Amino acid sequence: MTWAIGPLLRGSTYTGTLFAFLGAAASALLLPVAVLPALAWGSGPYGARAGLVLAGWAALVALAGTARSTRRVLVAAARRLLDVPLPPPSGAFGADRRRTPLWLLLHAALGWAATLTVNLLLLAALALPGRWLGGELELSLSGRTVRSGDGWGSWAASLVCVLLAALVCAAVSGTLRRLAPRLLGPSPAERLALAAARERQLAERNRLAQELHDSIGHTLTAATIQAAVAGEVLTGDPAAARAALRSIEESTRAALADLDHVLGVLREEQAGTAPVRTLADLPELLERLRHAGTEVRTDLSDGLDRVPGAVARAAYRILQEGVTNALRHGADGPVRVTALLAPAGWLELSVANPTGRGRRPAFPASGHGLAGLAERVSLLAGEFRAGPDGDGHWVLAARLPLRTPA
Repeated sequence: MTWAIGPLLRGSTYTGTLFAFLGAAASALLLPVAVLPALAWGSGPYGARAGLVLAGWAALVALAGTARSTRRVLVAAARRLLDVPLPPPSGAFGADRRRTPLWLLLHAALGWAATLTVNLLLLAALALPGRWLGGELELSLSGRTVRSGDGWGSWAASLVCVLLAALVCAAVSGTLRRLAPRLLGPSPAERLALAAARERQLAERNRLAQELHDSIGHTLTAATIQAAVAGEVLTGDPAAARAALRSIEESTRAALADLDHVLGVLREEQAGTAPVRTLADLPELLERLRHAGTEVRTDLSDGLDRVPGAVARAAYRILQEGVTNALRHGADGPVRVTALLAPAGWLELSVANPTGRGRRPAFPASGHGLAGLAERVSLLAGEFRAGPDGDGHWVLAARLPLRTPA
């Protein structure tokens, strides 16, 4: 019994019926236009003129369904009143130009059937218990007749009419709810468009997550070490302490700009231009490393400013991750940073740092940085490796082609 009574107790049953009523009311606005041909054919048979009115009305309803805005309104109303999870239309395709008119015709037909049936049943429910309409109402079913009056039979018949009206509401709402995904839901072309848009969104979010990891992770690591250095030399060398604090301020300002951009995109707001770091920013990165109290030895080719943009951006992030790992996990000792333009159109990058015990504070490792770098290098058709080199050093190295794959 629950399966039969449950729909009668749900609010969506009656909001769905309201949706059907609205379809009937909207289609009624087209009836005056549909009647005009029948009026012009005044001498024709009644049945033929009635058929002409019905055909003209159906044609007008179907024509209204070809408008792109009509489908958007119908999808929004179905989501709200039918409680059907329909995605917003992503465009107008040929199949939708056929499905939307068909939905409108079924919607209007069910709306009219529900309007007439429910109103008649409710009118009978009101009239049966008494003589409120100034006359008598007589209902006959299977040879049994019930007249309006004050007896218990009239009250029972009134209750049956109310239940029947509720069942009609449930049937109409359920029918519309089952048809909506088929006729208002995404077509195969829309599903492909939605999947492509979702894939682009996920790719962008993954890229932003990697940017956030690279930028904010490096800044927090460097700032932590710089703060420790400033605390150690604050009394003996105030100038060095002030330099470390200035470096913390500069690096955190840059990180805040990155963070504002990423959060703006994740909130799907109109974000400003994304901060772009390239090999041209490498000296600033290495200077922050030196301010953190780390000895840096570099081997940099001339002409790095002429490296193509996509490769230059990826190279900066690779070196940034390498020096961040050196700060987090390396032992005391020089960090070697290499960026060389090799023959045959390759850019060779490496960061090497000593391993073993050191005075640096321990940092937790997420394990996402190296995986993100490997993916970044793979997308550029490059080569990547990271691990110990056998002489007490950890080496992160990558080779990137200067001509990115098409």
